Parts: sequence; structure tokens; C-alpha cells
Amino acid sequence: MMRAPAEVRNATINTNSGNSQVYDHTTGIPPMPDYNGRVLAYTATAAIVASGVLQGVFQDWLLWAAACALLWPHIAHVISRRTFLHRVARIRQKMLFFDCLIGGTFMGLIGLVAIPSVSVAVMLMFSCLIVGGVRQWLLGSTLMLATLAATVALFGTASSLEVPTITAIVSLLATGTYICVSAFYSHQQARALLLAKTQIQNQREQSIALSHKLSKYLSPQVWQSIFTGERDVRLETQRKKLAVFFSDIIGFTDLSEEMEPEALTELLNHYFNEMSEVALKYGGTIDKFVGDSIMVFFGDPTSRGQREDAFACVSMAIDMRKHMKIMRQKWRSQGIKTPLEIRMGISTGYTTVGNFGAENRMDYTIIGKEVNLASRLESLAEPGEILISYETFSLIKDRIMCRDKGEITVKGFAKPVPIYEVVDFRRDMGPNRSFLEHEHSGFAMYLDSDKISERERKAILLALEDAADRLRLEEDLR
Repeated sequence: MMRAPAEVRNATINTNSGNSQVYDHTTGIPPMPDYNGRVLAYTATAAIVASGVLQGVFQDWLLWAAACALLWPHIAHVISRRTFLHRVARIRQKMLFFDCLIGGTFMGLIGLVAIPSVSVAVMLMFSCLIVGGVRQWLLGSTLMLATLAATVALFGTASSLEVPTITAIVSLLATGTYICVSAFYSHQQARALLLAKTQIQNQREQSIALSHKLSKYLSPQVWQSIFTGERDVRLETQRKKLAVFFSDIIGFTDLSEEMEPEALTELLNHYFNEMSEVALKYGGTIDKFVGDSIMVFFGDPTSRGQREDAFACVSMAIDMRKHMKIMRQKWRSQGIKTPLEIRMGISTGYTTVGNFGAENRMDYTIIGKEVNLASRLESLAEPGEILISYETFSLIKDRIMCRDKGEITVKGFAKPVPIYEVVDFRRDMGPNRSFLEHEHSGFAMYLDSDKISERERKAILLALEDAADRLRLEEDLR
């Protein structure tokens, strides 16, 4: 007649007849399945019928109803688990509706005798609320009342709605036993769900922490595309037009002979960290670090169009060149006297990009003659110089001033390749430029007026005036 609360188990989940069960390993007590819940409810109802018949409250033929009540849970189990009905959606709720119909009929057959009828109704409503919530309770109550009304209309009510004390006690005990047992298992299942939720949360936090650790080995764009499902981790490549960037440090070999390995490693990591921040600011995909060299490309896995990708790449290079001046001043203050400069090369064209390697070890990178050209341009550049290919120049020339550097011969290119030197942004050229820098022995100045606040501007002016006064005083003393 009634069904147990929803079954849940926090270790092994089985789906059979639409029912999921969860076993609480912390208590060792399994949940009460539909079958056991229905057996308990119908046994309680059979006990009420037997007590009523023995005390003459119910007619003798209702003993057959008690026998049917003992058999129905087994029949319902076979119907819902062993027939095609186990594939029916929400079979649990539908079987409970059928129990409500049986319950309403039973209450009508006993003539709506007060305490037994209330006991059966309470068990039904309790089951509906636990299994399906308010909606199940409303629908189940409607079906039960409709069936009850129809049965009472056919057979009428009992001459007396009161029952003897023993029958009343049996009814209350039967109902109380069912509710207490169901509530106990519901409590155990709630604990199991809470434990499962805690375990899932812990696993989620561990997965997030692990993914963040793994992200250090991948470019953020690649890591994001993998973890959002946009990209599959498999051996595949594609042809795309990319802007490719190479840079290295001039003077690093000499510096490595002067410094201890630990100090050199700290300097190099600081350099890579600063340059990586600049690359990510412009949306570059950091491919790799090799020695003191950096390889970055634009246009995959995300792209803003060929022109914008090329412009972002050259803008990054200009920013890196400016940033290197700041870093050089900091290193000089730390006692590193070797003047470190970077040189850069940029090429734009079609490359093969994707996952290369083996199924168990892949590397996301690019190959092609444009990669070789960018590397060659970087090796030809002078200290602090940015050399770009003609393809790159054609995409950025309207916003960035460049100087013609002639042609070079590169392996893989049938004709000589025109190359250009990046001067600066056109907006920063002339008297209105925002960037100024001067370096001499004993003096270094780097000024980017666009990044200076009003408060900092006043402090800088005072410092410059103080420095100018001191220089004038020394000049007068001479």
C-alpha cells in the first residue's frame, strides 16, 4: 500500500525500475527499498484488519483483504522489477498512486471507521511526502479521496465509526512503527547523502587544485580550452595563419660565466615571469622557454583576426622592449653590471598548429617555415631591435612606424624576404609621445606618462628638480 522514502547510497548506485539506492557505509545500515517499505506498510494494514475482524468491528470477509495485503507487495515487486514496466519513467511515483487507490478503497470498505482509516491515510500521506514531495502528496490525496468517496457511495459507512481499544491501539502501533522505521532510514539516507556531498566537494577541490597545478605546464589559453571541453586531448593539427614571436637575451652567455647558478636561475626566472605577464596581457600563447629564449604565437587557440593578432604580437614586443629597460635598472641596482638586452623577431604566415608527439605524451606547438623565419629574424636583430617580416609589416604599418631593413635569404623561401625594423607606435612618435628613456653611466630614466597618476607626477617633478639642482651646483663648482 505505502512505499518507503527515496533510496540513496553513497558508494554504489544502481538503477533498476527507475529507483536509485544509496548505501551508507558509515553506519553499515542499508536504506529501506520500495519492496521492504511496501511489505512493512501492508503488514501493518493486515494487522489492523485482523484485529478489527477478531473484535467484530469488520466483517469476516475482510480477512481476504488482509491476505491480499500480505501478497500485494510481492506482486508489485515482480511487476515493477521483472516486467517491461521497470523501464517506465517515474515508476516509483506511479506505483505509489496505485497504493493510494488501494488505500482509498480499503477505507471505504471498512465503512470509514475512524482510527483505522486515519492510520492508513497517515501512512499513505507520509509516503507521498517523502517519495515525491508536495506534488505527489496532492495527487495521491486526490486519488485516495476520490476512491474513498466512490467506495462509500457504493457500500455506505459503518453503523459506528468508533472502534474497541485494542483495535485502536493496534492501528496506532502499526502506523507508528511504519513511520518510525521509515523516518530512521530516511535519516540514515540523509547522512549518507551529506557524506557523499562532502566527499564530492573534497574531490572537486582536489581536482581544482590539481588542474591549477597542471595549468602551470600549459599556456592559459590551451588549458582553458581543454578544461572547458572546447579542445580534445588527441593527436591532431590544423593549418592556421599565426603571428610567431621569438626573443632571447644578448649577453646572457657572458653573464652565466660571472654569476653563480642559483643567482642566475633566479634572474632568469624573474625575466621569464615578467615577460610572460606581458605576453598574457596581449593574449599571446606562450609556446615554450628554451634556455634564455621565449617563443610566443598569436591566433590559436583564440584569434581576433589576422590584423589584430599581428598588431597584438608587435605591441607585445614593443612593451617587452620597454619593460626590459625597467628590469635592467633593477638588475643594475642589484650589482649586475653586464648590460642585458633582448632581441626579437616576428613573422606572420600559415603554420601547422596542434598536438604533436605520442598518445601518452603530447606537446602543443607549431611548425612551419614561418617559425623558422621568426627564429632567423630574432638571430639577426641587434640589441633592443625588433625585426618583422613583410607579411607582418603589411598588417600593422598603419599603426606602427617601421623602418625598411632590406632583404635576407632564408632557407625554405624561394625568394629573398623583405624585413623591417619596428620603431614605435605612431601615436608615440613626435613631440606628443608618452614614452621617453635615457641611459648613461650613472643615470637612467624611463618615463611613460600615460601610466603616471597626478599624485605620482608631482613626486616625479620634485625628484627631477632636485636632480637638476644638484647637477647645476656641481657644474658651478667646476
